Amino acid sequence: MERSIRSRLDHVLDLLVDAVCVVDIEGRFVFVSAAGERIFGYTPDEMLGRPMIELVHPDDRTRTLEAAATIMAGTPSPHFENRYLRKDGQIVHIMWSARWSEADRLRIAVARDITGRKRAEMLQAALLAISEAAHTAADLLALFRRIHEIIGGLLPARNFFVALYDAETDMLSFPYFVDEHDAAPAPMRLDSGTLSAEVIRNGEALLLTPGADAALPDRVGPIVGRESLDWLGVPLIAQKGILGALVVQSYSGDTRYTDKDKQLLQFVSTQVAAAVERKQTETWLRHIAQHDVLTALPNRQLFDDRLQTALARAQREHERLALLYIDLDTFKQVNDTLGHGVGDRLLHEVARRISGCVRESDTVGRMSGDEFVVLLIGIQQTPHALIVAEKIRSALQQPFVLDGHSMRVTASIGVAVYPEHGGEGQRLVREADHAMYVAKKQGGDRCLLANPRVDG
Repeated sequence: MERSIRSRLDHVLDLLVDAVCVVDIEGRFVFVSAAGERIFGYTPDEMLGRPMIELVHPDDRTRTLEAAATIMAGTPSPHFENRYLRKDGQIVHIMWSARWSEADRLRIAVARDITGRKRAEMLQAALLAISEAAHTAADLLALFRRIHEIIGGLLPARNFFVALYDAETDMLSFPYFVDEHDAAPAPMRLDSGTLSAEVIRNGEALLLTPGADAALPDRVGPIVGRESLDWLGVPLIAQKGILGALVVQSYSGDTRYTDKDKQLLQFVSTQVAAAVERKQTETWLRHIAQHDVLTALPNRQLFDDRLQTALARAQREHERLALLYIDLDTFKQVNDTLGHGVGDRLLHEVARRISGCVRESDTVGRMSGDEFVVLLIGIQQTPHALIVAEKIRSALQQPFVLDGHSMRVTASIGVAVYPEHGGEGQRLVREADHAMYVAKKQGGDRCLLANPRVDG
């Protein structure tokens, strides 16, 4: 009779949704009910005799041992939560109700799988965190760092990168790239044949795992960099279209990705795309507030700011700087004969040629119409500024071919140098502007140095 009751009790335990586990004083499983296989992925026989701590997630082992010691000291724990690693490598969240039996020298616990609840809580927290990051991140790079942290709290993301697509240039770039083996790839065209390009082209998530039947089109080329074991990418789809892709990948069996991970990453990608779109818009608004829309050069306000900064440094470091004022001699004729569309493209090409004549540390700005300014910092002698001015004048003399029309333009350039021609920004601009005006009155297509200042 007693044996029959015990058999029925074992059967009842095996019917429970929660798993009943018994662990000895050395921390080894001595009993696991049938539900243990559903929760942990191991059969009860596979768990018997194994140290409990081996199955605990590495990041939770210390506090799990601390909790076990407290329970064994006589304090029951009705709501202890930790993470276990299933046999298939997936993470499962467990809530334990446990107590110690001193008479039996055993720890008896009931394990409830709360992975679904925890995932829902983590997703909600992640969405809120991404939304907050969209408002607080200083720039796109800071936003990507924060997104990496947030996604890393949802699934393994040691190797994570963001690919952004610029539809106007048809170029793919990698502004955020964290990988244990490879550096960020150089920008490439969308038809480069990479996996991230395929995700962006199709607008569909892609999960590649060993042995999976993933039919890739012929346009996908060889793997760039080290080949990963698992590769998971999802598109960033915003209101204005596909912005790019989020990608995680793993190189060892310690981290594996599944369809659940794909669904999770797809879920948060919508919020990420909205955050990226917002930050891109903010960046663009800041850019157009300080740059000329036509040429993308610094406008008068930004140029003045850089001039003041450069003057402060020149005064502090006892350096020279020069300001070049450039006016195109025949631009009005181009506008009048070929139209404003060609005229605008000509100004864009003029800006490009001027920028190609100076260093990255210098500044080229557009004042208005066909007038440009150049700030040269750290020049050694005044003649050096004239050399750069002549280089610009010569570059602008070369023919421009726009819409099938070949045209030539010339420029009048005035040059003012700190400290010879003034110690204040607006004074230097006036002196360079006046020298340019004199050059134009003398027939144009020439460079003139301003007259030394006369104080008093």
